[in-house]
Amino acid sequence: MAGQQIELIYEEYERFIYHLCLKLTRNKDEAEDLMQDVWLKVVRNEKSLEGVDHVKAWLTTICMNTFRDRYRKSVRRSQHVMDQPDSLDVPILDLVPCADPTADDLLERDDMRQIVQSKLAELDAIYQKTVLYFYVNQYSLIEIADLMKVSIGTVKSRLFRAKQRLKEMMLMDETASGYIGA
Repeated sequence: MAGQQIELIYEEYERFIYHLCLKLTRNKDEAEDLMQDVWLKVVRNEKSLEGVDHVKAWLTTICMNTFRDRYRKSVRRSQHVMDQPDSLDVPILDLVPCADPTADDLLERDDMRQIVQSKLAELDAIYQKTVLYFYVNQYSLIEIADLMKVSIGTVKSRLFRAKQRLKEMMLMDETASGYIGA
């Protein structure tokens, strides 16, 4: 059943994802590679699909995140290669960072997630709900405006104010400010 659902999603959104990948990479071969990575992630995360209300938004998020990850990885690799002295005592491939996050990276990410969630819980309910709709549920501004029975401008203002308030709270928190480099 799940395999059929993924097939249907692929048939419906394959061209959309390809064009998005092409727009991001501006290169046909890289777009095809990126698209393959995106669909691999979709298949690997097919259990997450059950809770998805907006498949196109979910796919777009996966595509954007995959592109960002690939871009960051290529930048990191090029920095390591460019910053090396002329003579190397070790093979160049040993200098390329591992693509998998380290234990420290995972712990830092978990700490940041907990801090952000605690600060989010301190926001006024209206801002909290707007942030959750936009960033967690991946609703569009129009969808949020309809759900909250307000204008799109109001949704944008609430998102802006919520982000400002979160930033202020993070900077005032000693633990959080250590992570964001303030």
